[in-house]
Amino acid sequence: MAGVWSEQRKLERWLEVELAALDAWSEVGRVPAEAAEAIRRAAVAPTPERVREIEERTHHDVAAFVDAVAEGLGEHGRWFHYGLTSSDVLDTALSLQIQEAGLLILDGVDRAFAAVVARADEQRATLTIGRTHGVHAEPTTFGLKLAGWAFELERDRTRVERALDGLRVGKFSGAVGTYSATDPDVERIACERLGLEPAPSSTQILQRDRHAELLSALALAAASLEKFALEVRHLARTEVRELEEPFGRGQKGSSAMPHKRNPVVSERICGLARVVRSAALVGLENVALWHERDITHSSAERVVVPDAFLALDYMLERFAWLVEGLVVFPERMRRNLEASHFLFFSQRVLLALVASGLSRDDAYRLVQRNAMRAWEEEQDFRELVRGDSEVAPRLALDEVFALEPYTRHVDTVFERLHTLVRTKEEDPTYV
Repeated sequence: MAGVWSEQRKLERWLEVELAALDAWSEVGRVPAEAAEAIRRAAVAPTPERVREIEERTHHDVAAFVDAVAEGLGEHGRWFHYGLTSSDVLDTALSLQIQEAGLLILDGVDRAFAAVVARADEQRATLTIGRTHGVHAEPTTFGLKLAGWAFELERDRTRVERALDGLRVGKFSGAVGTYSATDPDVERIACERLGLEPAPSSTQILQRDRHAELLSALALAAASLEKFALEVRHLARTEVRELEEPFGRGQKGSSAMPHKRNPVVSERICGLARVVRSAALVGLENVALWHERDITHSSAERVVVPDAFLALDYMLERFAWLVEGLVVFPERMRRNLEASHFLFFSQRVLLALVASGLSRDDAYRLVQRNAMRAWEEEQDFRELVRGDSEVAPRLALDEVFALEPYTRHVDTVFERLHTLVRTKEEDPTYV
């Protein structure tokens, strides 16, 4: 990913765009074929150092790039950058960089998805307490929690793919998008050679709603990773300790406290999500520009587009590593599930009382009465219900206090997950 956004790769992409345009001009008969062939043979992407040296004089990076390339082209150099404006090169080349970087992001999502699916299958039946508002709710399975992560990662992938498709475009329409110094056929031919589509309409630039969508998609993917990492952080707390990050031999969790085994990778993921989200805000700010263009978007994009890709790429790699090596403590999950005095059975007792003929409000009050005692006196909710003469005679207690109903439909979700996995594997268009 760092290579995609290096200065040298950027200049190589600029040259690729210039040569595609030159070939198109040659094909429509405006540039002599021998000149185009000579330039293609001789043109070499300049070093960033040489471009910076010339830019000190020109104060214009694309002009400096053009001068640097033309130094080695001799008399044919006059045809280099023919009919183009700087943004024809900048925006089209940026689209190429984004496509290259996007494939790496999709690969990262795929690795993360595969890791989560594998661990979800492994933990499919591992009972754990579900929490709402941070408070014990009802039992679920750790595998079911992970399955939800897998579906979300696939939605992230779809959003990124869609945004990448929106930027699979180039433009060679000139200073304000009128083709006054170029030709629509040049744009069509050049874009075709670059694997892009001509933008149906452009001003001097590609419209920045495309880039805003991309940065928003990257931010949503980062937000998902933050959500998952935040869950790991909570479950790794000493009082909970249902999970633990991989901890290598020789690793130190603290310079002062030798006992520490901190969720540092999860915290790193959460921190970097803030960086990627901030890039999405810049993308939205860049949509509104003056008239056919200004360059307020340009300076900001040079920072946030590479940074968003680099940060998310790193987050995906670390998240996959985290999931693959995640240490799970099923016994602790079971102890935590029982720590709230089996209060999670409250809904099953409520529904059984309603089914027995009580009004919902009366049933609710009876259950809540016992639940509050269990909370305040730290007593077993099941035993309080068994001893309540207004409740127990109405219930088949062994059936009400069974754990099986909480997991009996887990396979439904996993069937959907495995259908998704098979669909991805069998789809020939899946990249």
